[in-house]
Amino acid sequence: MKNKIKYYRELKGWSQEELADKAKVSRTTISGFESGTIKVTTNTTMDKISEALGVSTIELFYT
Repeated sequence: MKNKIKYYRELKGWSQEELADKAKVSRTTISGFESGTIKVTTNTTMDKISEALGVSTIELFYT
C-alpha cells in the first residue's frame, strides 16, 4: 500500500515541515506516518492532516 500522506504532500510540492505547519501537528508526526512508525493517532490529528491536504479522512487513512 502506498503512503497516501506522502503522495498528497508531494503532489502539493510541500515538505514535511510545511504540511506539519499547515496541519498544526509536529513534523515528527508527519514523518512517523510516512515512515510507518506511527499507525495509531487521534481522530483530531487525522482530521487536521486530511484538511490541510484537502482530502477526506476516509480517503487518506481508511482506503
